[in-house]
Amino acid sequence: MTSPESTWDLSPLYGSPDDSKLVADLEAAQQLAQKFRQDFRGRIASERLSPEALVSALKRYEELQRLILKPYFYAQLLFSQDSRPAAHKALLARVRESWSSLAETTLFFELEVLRIEEVLFAALLKNPEVAAYGHYLRQLRAHAPYTLSEEVEQAVKRKDLSGKEAFTQLFEELTSSFRFSFTLPGESEPREVSGEELLALLHHPDGQIRENAFSTFLRKHAEQELPLTACFNNLLLDHGKEVELRGYPDLMTPTHLACETEADMVERMMQVTEANYGLAREYFELKRQLLGLERMKNTDIYAPLGTGGREYTFAQAKTVVLDAFAGFSPQMANMAEKFFTEGRIDAFPAPGKSGGAFCMGMMPGLAPYVLLNHTGNLRDLSTLAHELGHGVHFALSQGQNFFQYQAPLPMAETASVFGEMLLTRSLLDKEPDRQVKIELLCAKLEDIIATTFRQNVLTRFELAAHKKRGAGLLAADDYCDLWWQENARLFGDAVTMIEPYRWGWAYISHFIHSRFYCYSYVFGELLVLALYQKYREDGTDFVPRYLELLAAGGSAPPQTLLKPLGIDLADPEFWQKGYDFVGELLKELRGLVEKP
Repeated sequence: MTSPESTWDLSPLYGSPDDSKLVADLEAAQQLAQKFRQDFRGRIASERLSPEALVSALKRYEELQRLILKPYFYAQLLFSQDSRPAAHKALLARVRESWSSLAETTLFFELEVLRIEEVLFAALLKNPEVAAYGHYLRQLRAHAPYTLSEEVEQAVKRKDLSGKEAFTQLFEELTSSFRFSFTLPGESEPREVSGEELLALLHHPDGQIRENAFSTFLRKHAEQELPLTACFNNLLLDHGKEVELRGYPDLMTPTHLACETEADMVERMMQVTEANYGLAREYFELKRQLLGLERMKNTDIYAPLGTGGREYTFAQAKTVVLDAFAGFSPQMANMAEKFFTEGRIDAFPAPGKSGGAFCMGMMPGLAPYVLLNHTGNLRDLSTLAHELGHGVHFALSQGQNFFQYQAPLPMAETASVFGEMLLTRSLLDKEPDRQVKIELLCAKLEDIIATTFRQNVLTRFELAAHKKRGAGLLAADDYCDLWWQENARLFGDAVTMIEPYRWGWAYISHFIHSRFYCYSYVFGELLVLALYQKYREDGTDFVPRYLELLAAGGSAPPQTLLKPLGIDLADPEFWQKGYDFVGELLKELRGLVEKP
């Protein structure tokens, strides 16, 4: 099943976990960090700080960050590919500890940047070399009101290693170790399968198989109630205590600062999303009719409409996605193809491998890598387009400096979701079969529902859980009840949830890794619908402006990045326009369904 184009080649990074070059890089990073501290501590916040000194410090800081992050990148990829070997676990622990030590040594730098007098800071930004780092420096200073003394910040970082980071790693090691006993379709005896193989069966044509597979997956998480609940309780408590310690006005403030979003804007977006839950229920009712069901369960949402759904080999998926990208921009397709030719995709499920999919781009100068769990269904085709969209984004932003490479979090999904949209339109335009077109539109609407309405549900659940955890320790049933309530708001009477779905919260890794990350998916999806509408209106003139947007990386706030494309995030009608487009897709689907 595997081939050079479907398995990672990590040798451009290091040869093995005990590569002498990796060890040397870790040691060199620590030495550079100490020298950096000796040379610059106490100079950055000085009223005599010159532009030359600040630029020198920024370049030195970037150099040592690059040195430590390359081993970190390698260790994360190795662990994600297979978390079972002791050498992989040990390396990840070692680089995390090294990173923590380095961060503690260099912590003074960002703290001193916060203490530069405003008049001096404005004067420094007039220097072109300093201005090149302007967005990073301004964004850093936005955290000034919530930053503690260097000693306290060092203590917090030191405790994080054995605190929230340890619980995060526990969650990853535990869930990636899960094996499930299940009788796969066409087999007579149960055998061990991965979680990804079970979740893939949500696309199986037999409703009982779908329900059994998802129930088996969820019950395994219920069996691990104690460690999973402990992970959630401790990570939520840690966040609440940090919010309290730093004096943030709200639980979501750290995320808003990191995302460069306004609380009012995000709340407005979520309220508009909730006002449009009816669109999802309309779709669910239409899907129920298409499936010929008396009632729709949440295990039926992704059911295929044909005899078994169209299957795609990995080679076919590659061809289809690259063709869709090439129809928009040959440059975009060429960048995506390099993931295959340069061995930067790990495609298939395997024991010990992380679930889901991701594209990891660490910094300019290091090529990004993609992890998949390809099983061959249409959703996997969309996932490939999604992750390669991320990959193109990372490739285009290589021209940015280290500190402005990553797009702001709400913009991080722009290229990925746009890639999915290009794929869907390409498939629809080339497909002559009416039934297949219906299936394609259903798949696209299900994706939009998953990345807007469902992510809104996840954000509301997470916020409710954090608030309730602030009042005391939560039992597993507390999480289950909150999860059930928020999902019921979306499904209404249109969808019946299976009982094991009470444990649906327990496998969502976003809750573990990033506080309130999920609203960025809503932002990203609605933004892409607006961008795609612009593409339909402007044609090929839109392409270079879109690629320029991706190439900008994180060099400006979202509203500034989007202004050349005529998008105003402050416009109260902006979010509704995205759902109006969803309504258009529903209308297109109804037209095909009702066509004689």
